Amino acid sequence: MATHIDKEACREAYNLVRDDSTEINWASFKYEGSRIVPAGHGVDYAEFKSQCTDDARLFGFVRITTGDAMSKRAKFTLITWIGDHVSGLQRAKISTDKSLVKDIVQNFAKEFTISDIKELDEDYIRMELKKAGGANYDAQAE
Repeated sequence: MATHIDKEACREAYNLVRDDSTEINWASFKYEGSRIVPAGHGVDYAEFKSQCTDDARLFGFVRITTGDAMSKRAKFTLITWIGDHVSGLQRAKISTDKSLVKDIVQNFAKEFTISDIKELDEDYIRMELKKAGGANYDAQAE
């Protein structure tokens, strides 16, 4: 059965994260049968991380503030989470279904596909986004 996405609801959640006037810094999208729907949004990264269980497969759109002594800026990432207990067929399907999510989640600095909870560490994600961000003036802070 082909997967469909609730475009309007998912776009609304995506826009909440992108909106500088809200404190929302993550939104997640999960499977409900053969549909991808919003699974939640919030301000605490730990809340997002708690959804990433061994039997879950989901997508997360996350805002992380990066920068250095000279400037701070919001960076966005798309995280695909595939838990250890997700079947082989579902693992294979998520790679093709990701294109449905990317039709809505179009602006992000870096994309991650993660199955190990350790790789979901917020500091690790921040460091990877910082590397992708270009100039770093922290070394000049003497």
